[in-house]
Amino acid sequence: MQYNIEQTIIKNILTNEPYMRKVLPFINPDYFQGVYRQLFGTIGKHVGKYNKLPTVESLKIEIDASDKYNDEQYAHAMEILPNLFENEKVDDKWLEDTTEKWCQDRAIHNAIMESISIIDGKHRSLTKNALPDLLQKALAVSFDTNIGHDYIENVEQRYDFYHEQEERIPFDLEYFNLITKGGLPNKTLNIALAGTGVGKSLFMCHVAANALVLGRNVLYITMEMAEERIAERIDANLLNVPLDQLQNISKPMLTSKVQNLASKTNGKLIIKEYPTGSAHTGHFRALLNELKLKRNFVPEIIFIDYLNICSSSRMKGMGGSINSYTYIKAIAEELRGLAVEFDVPIVSATQTTRSGYSSSDPGLEDTSESFGLPATADLMFALVSSEELEALGQIMVKQLKNRYNDPNKHKRFVVSIDRSRMKLYDADNAEEGVVDDRPAFDKSNTNERFKDFKME
Repeated sequence: MQYNIEQTIIKNILTNEPYMRKVLPFINPDYFQGVYRQLFGTIGKHVGKYNKLPTVESLKIEIDASDKYNDEQYAHAMEILPNLFENEKVDDKWLEDTTEKWCQDRAIHNAIMESISIIDGKHRSLTKNALPDLLQKALAVSFDTNIGHDYIENVEQRYDFYHEQEERIPFDLEYFNLITKGGLPNKTLNIALAGTGVGKSLFMCHVAANALVLGRNVLYITMEMAEERIAERIDANLLNVPLDQLQNISKPMLTSKVQNLASKTNGKLIIKEYPTGSAHTGHFRALLNELKLKRNFVPEIIFIDYLNICSSSRMKGMGGSINSYTYIKAIAEELRGLAVEFDVPIVSATQTTRSGYSSSDPGLEDTSESFGLPATADLMFALVSSEELEALGQIMVKQLKNRYNDPNKHKRFVVSIDRSRMKLYDADNAEEGVVDDRPAFDKSNTNERFKDFKME
């Protein structure tokens, strides 16, 4: 009897239970054609209900009772049914690899056919905007058999995890590298908290410029300023020219400086502007797919300026019926999900409350609009400015939340700031003069604190 791949898969699903349990969750009935699609559906329904393989008799009875088969398919099913239960040994690894490749090929074929119907305007619900996502899902088909970490059996993998060097994007600021153990890891959401005009955008522009110099691909999404304004700030940083002097640089000189910079890095920087409050992760996901398809650009770090003026893809249609706590928390969760999906760190910012703006010691409670934001972030720190710090050309950083390291180590430190050039520098004696964070009853200084106390 002549075999094809569809029949081989159905045959081994019916006779090889370990194989069936590995591949059944990943196979879509639409991958099959003709009678094999109907057979796969019948077998899947039986396994789902009874958690065991059907016998030849039970399968025949279920085929007889089904109204899914036309006359030709029924006759074909009855013809091949005895052969499907012949137990012939096949190499398991070959069978799994072949099945996975067949699933991938069929998924791509189906996606292309569906794309053609969309382009021709014949699809019932999808538009051309769905094409990148449709193809991406088809290309992502694979057999992922990992269903959890076994604490006892996976001890060796856990040991390797403890000792592997996680890929991070380093800062050019010593204390930020210290508190993050070397930089920002992928799949994380990192938030700067500051008042208006303190330096949220300056911080993000500086870190974006440094990532570009390091040869990283950088995507900067702005909803607060125009694309050219962000590029202007990054020009001031990378070209080491005061912001108000950029307009005095001649076109040949500016071009020469940028070309000289480009010759020293393999990275690219894309700046994309969206209207305030109108863009959400759906727009960002479409942008990432479009950049990949049209410009072969895959970012390694994403900056979003800034979180509070994003929109929520999940709650956009609810209008005024949603409170700010839930809405901002939803935005934060969606952005962190985007970071996990595209395997990149995301850096954004949020405003302080009115009381936090004037505070020299802000905390998580000073996060504006929603306390759900710090609950979602992996790293959150406050940027604090004052007249005294401005006079010294410095800005204070206070850790508020840190999943990478102990937040009480280097809890407060200062960095030098050059606002005219949109730059940050390591400050000399960065931890000098900061507030003592020790508890009031710290044993190390109890005697000193209570030396004048007398018992009556």
